Amino acid sequence: MRERIALITGHLARPRLERAMAEMGNGEFDWLVIDAGIKVAALMTEAILRRRVVLPEGVTRVLVPGRCRADLAALSAHFGVPVERGPDEIVDLPAFFGRGARRVDLTGYEVTIFAEIVDAALLEPQAILQRALALTQRGADVIDLGCLPDTPFPQLEAAIHLLKSHGLRVSVDSSFPGELRRAGQAGADVLLSLDEGTLDIALESEAVPVLVPAQAGDLASLQRAAERMAASGRPYIADPVLEPIHFGLSASLERYAAFRRLMPSAEMLMGTANLTELTEADSLGVTALLMGVCSELTIRNVLVVQVSPHTRRTIEEHDAARRLMHAAKADGALPKGYGAGLLALHDARPFASTPEEIASAAQEVRDANFRIEVASDGIHAYNSAVHLIGSDALSLFPRLDLAGDAAHAFYLGAELAKAEIALRLGKRYVQDEPLDFGCAADRPVEDATHFKPAGPTRSRNTGEPT
Repeated sequence: MRERIALITGHLARPRLERAMAEMGNGEFDWLVIDAGIKVAALMTEAILRRRVVLPEGVTRVLVPGRCRADLAALSAHFGVPVERGPDEIVDLPAFFGRGARRVDLTGYEVTIFAEIVDAALLEPQAILQRALALTQRGADVIDLGCLPDTPFPQLEAAIHLLKSHGLRVSVDSSFPGELRRAGQAGADVLLSLDEGTLDIALESEAVPVLVPAQAGDLASLQRAAERMAASGRPYIADPVLEPIHFGLSASLERYAAFRRLMPSAEMLMGTANLTELTEADSLGVTALLMGVCSELTIRNVLVVQVSPHTRRTIEEHDAARRLMHAAKADGALPKGYGAGLLALHDARPFASTPEEIASAAQEVRDANFRIEVASDGIHAYNSAVHLIGSDALSLFPRLDLAGDAAHAFYLGAELAKAEIALRLGKRYVQDEPLDFGCAADRPVEDATHFKPAGPTRSRNTGEPT
């Protein structure tokens, strides 16, 4: 049976929506647009939809705007067909329907994130625990306790026991065999790093060893160590070691590929800090590339370090990248169209409307409230009286004529500044919404069944939020 999708919208958006759907042509479904009898589609409520919308015979699915605040399960029961949210903007409909009109599932992943506490030897167990719990909240799966040269770590066993008592997986990273032996006996889950000369330590406990070359670049020694562990029937993880740029990066990437060819089923690990920490570039793109390499080579473990301030979101970046790469790999697809989690500075489709579409919408406005939009020709601020276009907030603001309305002036000043940032960076601007910096910044969790409460500028007396 051919699917028939009803797209519900408002008066202002209906022409654009119909044009956008017509331009996509006849795909794998039929469609129709239903006007809910409200001017602005984003202001639809569940009660309005129940009261005003009657579905024609044959509709198999309903799509409401992404910003519609309603209980979709309740609406599905009311209409007798599934009700789903579409994208926030009409311009994103082709991409939405291009994936079969299904939501991208980014809940799955296969890469384990080891997050290192590099100064663990200097911290008391309770401080280590607090740091570990925070890393876990951010996306870490294993807490790696870093040992420091010439620095005693007498609290190592106590720290391991404390973390394990809280259900955390623990690895210990040391170049000293004695510390690794202590860690294994204390119950650490993973030991980093052993080579063919220190491999016996791995056989003294149940800890899984991470194996590295005996000498830098010595892939043969890594293969021998891996084969010895395989012969013993014990699990292991192999790390050919990623080197920094200009100090062997290309050759080290070749070693990862070569080791995968030599041992197709071996578990592998990549430590990404030699690139993310030692390259003064936004770490998000570097991380995405490295996680793409891990996806191609089925490297299911990464060791992540955060020391430099410019990598403050590295755990979140690795978490977002592993999910995106997993979804794209499962689909046999390029890592495109799986959300904007890895787009921090520049958006793939920064403008939700063309200048012509904004001009058309402005002609329909009948009130004094300012709407702000960003298009390829600049920032648009318009109401029933004026339609202003500019490239920066300071040049536009004096033309809004807001004398005597301090609260409105403050609000519009903040929105214009945000719009200018979006224009300069090439990011999607949405009035009353924060700019979306992907996984580079936290976003507040919203209740999609209710509208946001009024903001501080709506208060008449105290200035407090109402």
